[in-house]
Amino acid sequence: MSNNHHIFIWKRAPFIRVLIPFIAGIILQFYLAVPSHTIALFASAAVACLFIFSFLSQSIKFRFKVVQGMLLSLLLFLLGAFVTLHKDIRRHDDWYGHFANGKTFIVATIAEPLQEKANSFKASATADVVIENGKVHHTIGKISIYFSKDSVSGNLRYGNRIIVNKLLKPILNSGNPAAFDYARYSGFHNLYHEVYLKPNEWRLFSSENTSAWTSFVFSVRQKVISVIEKYLGKNDQSSIAKALLIGYKVDLDKDLVQAYSNAGVVHLIAISGLHIGIVYAILLWIFSIFPFMKKSKPVRLLLILSGLWLFALLTGASSSVVRAALMFSFIVVGNAFDKKGSIYNSIAASAFFLLCFNPFLLWDVGFQLSYLAVLGIVIAQKPIANWIYFKNKFLRRLWQLAAVSLAAQLFTFPLCLFYFHQLPLLFLFSNLIAIPLATAVLCGCLILILISPVTPVATYFAKVVYVIIWSLNHSVLFFDSIPYSLWSGISISKSETLLLYFFVASTVFAFIYKNKMAFKFAIAFSCCFAFSKGYNEWKLFNQKKFVVYNIPKHKLVEFVDRNNYSFAADAEILADRSLYNYNIKPTQIAFQLNDGSNKVKHLFSKDNFYQFYDARILMIDSSFEKFSADKKINLNYILISKNPKIKIADIAKNFDCNNYIFDASNPPWKIEQWKKECEELHLHFHSVPEQGAFVINL
Repeated sequence: MSNNHHIFIWKRAPFIRVLIPFIAGIILQFYLAVPSHTIALFASAAVACLFIFSFLSQSIKFRFKVVQGMLLSLLLFLLGAFVTLHKDIRRHDDWYGHFANGKTFIVATIAEPLQEKANSFKASATADVVIENGKVHHTIGKISIYFSKDSVSGNLRYGNRIIVNKLLKPILNSGNPAAFDYARYSGFHNLYHEVYLKPNEWRLFSSENTSAWTSFVFSVRQKVISVIEKYLGKNDQSSIAKALLIGYKVDLDKDLVQAYSNAGVVHLIAISGLHIGIVYAILLWIFSIFPFMKKSKPVRLLLILSGLWLFALLTGASSSVVRAALMFSFIVVGNAFDKKGSIYNSIAASAFFLLCFNPFLLWDVGFQLSYLAVLGIVIAQKPIANWIYFKNKFLRRLWQLAAVSLAAQLFTFPLCLFYFHQLPLLFLFSNLIAIPLATAVLCGCLILILISPVTPVATYFAKVVYVIIWSLNHSVLFFDSIPYSLWSGISISKSETLLLYFFVASTVFAFIYKNKMAFKFAIAFSCCFAFSKGYNEWKLFNQKKFVVYNIPKHKLVEFVDRNNYSFAADAEILADRSLYNYNIKPTQIAFQLNDGSNKVKHLFSKDNFYQFYDARILMIDSSFEKFSADKKINLNYILISKNPKIKIADIAKNFDCNNYIFDASNPPWKIEQWKKECEELHLHFHSVPEQGAFVINL
C-alpha cells in the first residue's frame, strides 16, 4: 500500500522530478562555476541524443525509456546551472563593476525610499551609467549607498538620480568567528559594492528615473504606514501592526523582536504563508457574500489572484510570501477548473518558478524554513492530529492547530538550531495564543485601512485593534519571561544538521507507515549525531585561541582556553547589548564558551604585555609610552589599536617581532601608512578591517 502511495505522489507531482535535477544544477554551478561553453556543449549533446531517440521504434523507446529520462534530467540539470550563471550579474559584460574605479563618474538611481540609520541614510541604487574618460558606458547592477545626514540627503526619494565620483568599496565580511556572512548575503541580492557619501561627493540630477508600478507600490506602503501611525500612534503596537500588515520592520524594537523569537512566534512578524493564507480566507469570504461572484468563476478567479499578488507585492515580495502566493494561486486555479491537484506538485512548482527567477534563494534562510514548514504540515499534521481525538469541537480544533505547529516545528528545528542556536520550548502554547491574536490583528488592520477615511469610526475601531495588539505583545513577553522557556547557546555543524534531518525523516516514516527498518535507521542516525556532537565537544574542550575581532572603531581581543575566555576590550563593547549580540555572541556559541568571562589560567599580563601559553603579545594603543631597550625583546605578535602616534621602524628597533596586527579601531589612512612601513621592513602584517578578524590557534 505504501509503495502504491509513493508511486501515486511521484506521478501526481511531476514538478518534483523537474525540481531535483534543477536544484542539483544550481548547486553545482554555485560551487564549481562551470563555464558557459561547457554548459552549452553538454546541452547540445543531450538535445542531439533526444533528437536521435525520437526516430527509434516504439519498442526500443520503451526498452530504453530510462535513458530518455536521464537525458531530460540532464537538460534540467544544465538549465539550473545556466540560470545560476546568468543570474550572477558579475558575468554580464555591462555590469558596472567592470568599469567603475576612483576616477570614473557613476550616474545612479535611488531604487527605494531611504532608511534612516543612527548616523546616516541608507538606500539601494542602480548604477545606470559609468563615465570613464569621457566615454559613456550604460551599465546594470546595484550599489548600497550611505548618505551622511543633512537636509539635502534627507529629502532624497525613490527615482532621484545622482552622480557620484568616489571609489566604491567591496562589501566585506567582518571575518569574526561564526559571524553572519553578510558579503554572501548581499551577493545573493546582486549587491557587491557600497559607498559612504558626504555632501560634496554627490550631485542631484533634475531628471528622475521611476517605474509607475514601483511608485504605486511605495506610495501605497507609505499610505498604509501613515494610516497606522495616525490611528495607533508611534509605539510598539503600531510597529507590530506595520510588520504584520506590510512587513515594515524599520522601527521594530529589538528587544521585542527578540522576545518574539524566544517565544517561538517570530514568524508572525515575518510576512509568510500564514499571512497569505489569512488573506486568501478573507478574500474567499468576501467574494462568497456576493451571489454574482459565485456564478462568475473567471471574475472571482481574477479578483482573488489579484488580491493575493497585490498583498504579496505590497509586503515586499519576500521568498516566503511569493512561495505562498504561488502555491495558493495553483490551488485557486485548480479549484476554478474543478481540479484538485497534488499539494506536493504545487509546492515543487512554486519552488521551481521561484528558483528560475532567483536561484540564490536556495541559500535564503526564509526560503528554506518556509518550504520545510509547509512540507512538515503536509506530511505530518494529520498523523499528529490523529494521535488524540476530542469529542468537544473546540478542543478538537485547538488540537488541530497544535498539530500544525508541531508538524512545522518538527521539520524546521534542525535548521533553527543551525542558524539561530536556540529552540523555544514553549512554542506550542505560545502559538496557540499568538496565532489567533495575530489573525485578529491582521484582519483588524485591513478593516482599519478600509474605514480610515471615516475618521470617527476609524478612531474607535483603532482602539479595539490597539488592545488586541497589546494583548499579543504582552502574551509574547509573558512566555519570554518564563524561566527555562528557551534552550539557547546550541551549536551544531552542517553534517550534524543533516544527521538530524535524516533522523526526523526516518522517524516520521517509521510512525506513519509502521516501518521497523525506518525506526532502526532513526536509531542509527541519532547515534551518529551523538558521536559527532561528542567528538566536536572534545575538540572544543582542547581549544586555545587568540582572537582580534573586527568591530569598526573598537578594540576587542579575546583569549580562549578550553571553555573559558578573557577579554582585553573597550568597555562600551561589553556594555552595549546590540554590539555584543551581533559581534561576540555568535563566537561564544560556536566555541561553546561558559557564560561570563572566566579567569584563563595560562594568561599573564603586565601593562601592555601579555603571555598566553607560549605566545608573547604586545598591545600598543594611544596610551603606550615610548621606551628603548638595551636588547631587543622577542615577541610573537604586536597589536596596534586606537591610532597611536608611532612608526613601525621605531617599534622594530626595540622588539623582535615579525607579525603586526592593525585592528579596526585605527583609521584606514593610518593603517595604509603602517602597511607601507611594514613592507619596507619586510615584516608580516594583518589589517583587520580589510582582511577580517585575526584568529590564531595556539
